[in-house]
Order: sequence, then C-alpha cells, then structure tokens
Amino acid sequence: MVRVGLVGCGFMGQMHATVHGLVKNSQLVGVFDSSPERGTAFAAKHSCQFYDTFEALANDVDVIDICLPTFRHKEFTVKAAALKKHVLCEKPMALTMEDAVTMKQACEDAGVRLMIAHCIRFWPEYALLKQIAVTGHLGDILSLNLTRYGEFPHWGSDNWLADETKAGGGALDMHIHDTDYALFLLGQPKEIFSAGSIDARGVSHIFSTFVYNKAVCHLEGGWNMPAGTPFKMAFRAVFEQGAVIMDDCPMTVYEKGKDPYIPEFPKMEAAGGGNISDLGGYYHEVAHFIDRLETGKPFDITNPDTSLQSLQMTLREIEQVKSRATR
Repeated sequence: MVRVGLVGCGFMGQMHATVHGLVKNSQLVGVFDSSPERGTAFAAKHSCQFYDTFEALANDVDVIDICLPTFRHKEFTVKAAALKKHVLCEKPMALTMEDAVTMKQACEDAGVRLMIAHCIRFWPEYALLKQIAVTGHLGDILSLNLTRYGEFPHWGSDNWLADETKAGGGALDMHIHDTDYALFLLGQPKEIFSAGSIDARGVSHIFSTFVYNKAVCHLEGGWNMPAGTPFKMAFRAVFEQGAVIMDDCPMTVYEKGKDPYIPEFPKMEAAGGGNISDLGGYYHEVAHFIDRLETGKPFDITNPDTSLQSLQMTLREIEQVKSRATR
C-alpha cells in the first residue's frame, strides 16, 4: 500500500483525493493546506487526517501529491524531495524552465520519482487515438486539430488563476494539455506558428500550428469565453485511410470502405462504489503512478523529460503570441 499525502485542498485536490480513494494500493493518509478550516473540512470529507504542517504530513507518507497553484510547484516538490518523498505534481510543471529543471534535479538527487499529471495522455479517447496512430491501422496522420476552451475558471482559490505571475495565463494553464498531447502523438515539430489574444490575465486564447514532415497540427485553446460558455474539448485526426473525430459527439472512427463506428469504453466500477470511467484520465494517471512506484517500472506515458518538453514548447508559443502583439 502506497501512503499518500495531498497538498492543496482546492478543485484539483478534490479530484485527486476522490481518485486515491478508488485506486488499488493507494491510501490517502492526510492533507495539508494553507487554510486550516478548508483543510479540516476536506479531510473529514475524504476520511483522512489534516496536518498542521507540511513536514508532519511528509513524515507519515511515501508520496506527496501536489495540487497547489502552479507558482508553488517548485517549492513543494523540492521540499518533498529533500524529505525523500516521491512526487506526483499537477500540470503545468512550473512557470519557467529554470524552476522545472530544478524540480527534476531535486528529485533525481534525492533518489525519488517525479511525475507531472498530464491527464490527457491518459484520457480514454485520447489514449485510443494514440493507439490507432501507433498501430498504423489507418496509415500515417495527415492532419490533427486539437481544441480546448471555455469561460474563465473563477473557482481557483483567491482567484490565483487570474494572476499571470502565478498561473501563466490560459495558454500555460489550459492550452498546455493539447501542446503536450501533440508532442505525445506526433513528436517535435519542424516549425511552429502561434498567435492569439492577450488580456490582464496573460495569453487568454491561442491558436498554434505545428508543422511536421508529413502532418500539420492545429491547436486552439483558452479561457476568454463569456460566462456560461460550455467547456469544449475536441479533436479531429485525419489519416491516410480514415479519420478519428471527437467533436460534440462520441469519438467516432471512420475507415475507408467501412461503416463508421463508435468505440465502447468499459464502465469500470470501483470497489467502493462509483463509476471510474466518469473520472476520465484523472483515475488512469494516478493508477499509473501508483503502479509504477510499486513495480519499479519506468513512467512510459509521461515523465519529467516529456513534461519539460511540453513546458518549453508552450512557453515558446506564448513568446510568439506576445512578440506579435507588440508589432
């Protein structure tokens, strides 16, 4: 059994705590939060203990799960590594490459493992699209469209997401999901082009094109939609022998000469009740992390190096948007 201590009792903390309660061999021992009132209520909800200090929590666990605002990722990853604790940290890895490299080095020096929670790589539909591409069943990818946008997430504690120095703007906080997935599916592009909208919160909406030898990938993402705008997550992949589309409809596979079909994803029931499938990639990423800790196997879906690459690419996109805005 892997003993887990969770830091940060906000929106993503709630999600991770729920998942830890469902994942085999994961035990949520306790939580730490800057607000004792919030932390105590959170602990009661998830049947664990609230700790007054981070150090006290770390002393009782094997793993620190960091669900804090992005600007605090480096601080607590380095603290956890110094105490010889493995780290699962929410995305994005950090605000800067310097901070991200420091996180990776701290864990390597301490002999502990680090995984950044890039959940889209584990999302069932996106994972199946990756599998289709790897098998070559539909030939090579010719074009890929990745879309992710919605209204600004006002649910962040103390509205931290509105501060670019803490969150990095919509491009770094939200769009990085699709940048990361594009690199996962297609690798490093030959060239990129990015443009978008900037407001007081940073780059709030972004359009990017990644050019490859054979494929072109177009990405759109952001959070500057009017209040009440439904969240949209979609993809369209065109292959030599077909297409795979998830856009306001269930994921559908179109193969030349055959009828379209909608893949069925098994509804997995948790031992304690509830539908695991409804948790999407959150369940699968945590289960992968816990399994790799127990077995000693490498992180083969996402690892610190791929997370560094995704951060570097997203920062490059943001730089292009800002440079064009000043012309």
